Amino acid sequence: MKKVILGSVMAAALVAGSTAFAQVSANITIGQPEQTRIKEYVVKEKVKPTMIKEKVTVGATLPADVELAPVPSDWGPSVSKYRYVYTNNHVVLVEPSNRRVVHIIE
Repeated sequence: MKKVILGSVMAAALVAGSTAFAQVSANITIGQPEQTRIKEYVVKEKVKPTMIKEKVTVGATLPADVELAPVPSDWGPSVSKYRYVYTNNHVVLVEPSNRRVVHIIE
């Protein structure tokens, strides 16, 4: 009986783990060359940092008073549908429809 229960618990953990992985992989992936290009843009264009009181993490929703800027076309098509904000020396990519953070470039 213990083996059956243990097996059930392990199977449930495996399913939960694969669901969590699917959620994580829904975020975008940006290669190092693209991240460098984006950071260089922020420095070159002297993008003014925005103060955000809340901790900014992937998956968090940014407050409505945080102004989101359109992503420049030279950042590439993989990020063109997002908006961004520069805060705390990080470029934060945001899904504009729900204001959720999808990627943070450090």
